[in-house]
Amino acid sequence: MRIFGIILQFMFGFLGRSKKRGPVVCARPDHCISRANIDPAALKVLYRLHSLGYTAYLVGGGVRDLLLGRTPKDFDVGTSATPNEVKRAFRNCFLIGRRFRLAHVRFGEKIIETATFRQNSQTVGEIIEHAAEGPFEDNTYGTPETDANRRDFTVNGLFYNIADFSVIDWVGGLEDLKKKVIRSIGDPMIRFREDPVRMMRAVKFASRLDFSIERKTERAIRKLHSCILTASVPRLCEEVFRLFAYGSSEKAFRMMWEYGLLGDLLPELSDFIKSDGGKKSSTWEYLAVLDRYERAMHERGYEVVNGLRAAVLYTAMAKKTGSKAALDSMRKTLSIPKVTYFSAMLFIDSVKRLSSSPDRSPRMRRFAFHRDFPDALDYNRIVARAEGRGESILDQWDELSRKPSKEQGDRNERRKKDRRT
Repeated sequence: MRIFGIILQFMFGFLGRSKKRGPVVCARPDHCISRANIDPAALKVLYRLHSLGYTAYLVGGGVRDLLLGRTPKDFDVGTSATPNEVKRAFRNCFLIGRRFRLAHVRFGEKIIETATFRQNSQTVGEIIEHAAEGPFEDNTYGTPETDANRRDFTVNGLFYNIADFSVIDWVGGLEDLKKKVIRSIGDPMIRFREDPVRMMRAVKFASRLDFSIERKTERAIRKLHSCILTASVPRLCEEVFRLFAYGSSEKAFRMMWEYGLLGDLLPELSDFIKSDGGKKSSTWEYLAVLDRYERAMHERGYEVVNGLRAAVLYTAMAKKTGSKAALDSMRKTLSIPKVTYFSAMLFIDSVKRLSSSPDRSPRMRRFAFHRDFPDALDYNRIVARAEGRGESILDQWDELSRKPSKEQGDRNERRKKDRRT
């Protein structure tokens, strides 16, 4: 017994002397982030909080994108200041949220979201099986370390410190950026049960960044994919359409189909893809052409309408089955807005309408001046390119839409009268 006690004393003594591992700090000369690439409004928030004695970091996807040489869509700030302290620091600030308060600092139409460092008070064993109200995270104020560990994936857990321009990594995100992998922070079996939408986010980041999903994280998605149906419908709808952004829909929906997530959310479409050749389904070619269109529009500063995206997603199925009923299923399952649904139906129907020259049917010429005609024309070009068809007839419709016409003139007159009344 005495020997056993000595061994235990030695073991606990050794553990007690072990030092807690700190973060990896990447100094300014060792990374590519430049303040010239950070939004000036975000810099104002960072500098102001730092000058008042608070810790202030650029956090999340903005840091990830800057390290990858990309232009971030958003610049979010994490800070040791409480929401009320942030509000006192900025007259142009307002607070939102109930369960956890966020500060929005407004600069004209631009908003810099500023959040106090958080921590999760729930224990590892408190696994959430149902997320109908969104991710349940009993958030309380914390430290940079706890804030990093509550995020979803390692590449999203990096911080840029405005005090010394270093990058701070508590979760191994820098290494995973080099490896080009999406890895869950913590046990993915637990993290995906806490918030099933994280599985879709893993797909989104992997497809958008052209990364792979780390094995353990991937296995968890394949095992837990059916849990996605416990998430709130509005969040699911939003995440589905986010899969199209930045021209990455082909890879994203391929992964959704292979992991079983598409079968859970859009079972009719998933079944069609399987019967249409699976990995060789014509659905993928339509999405590939859409991706090229999305990238071209993004470079010009335009956003593609969701109706066009939904129409392209279901084009192969509508053509080969002669039915658009699956769009009804999408509407019911994801509660897509009516404008998105009816626009998608209009675009799919427009293929027959724009398949012949406008000169052959004067009555059909009116469609060239419909408010949705530009998007319908783009949809038809996407379909034609995916099918390897010429676009000469579509060029005729395009030319017609650019000419003044009696129909267009009458419509403009009606608009003028409406304004006067």
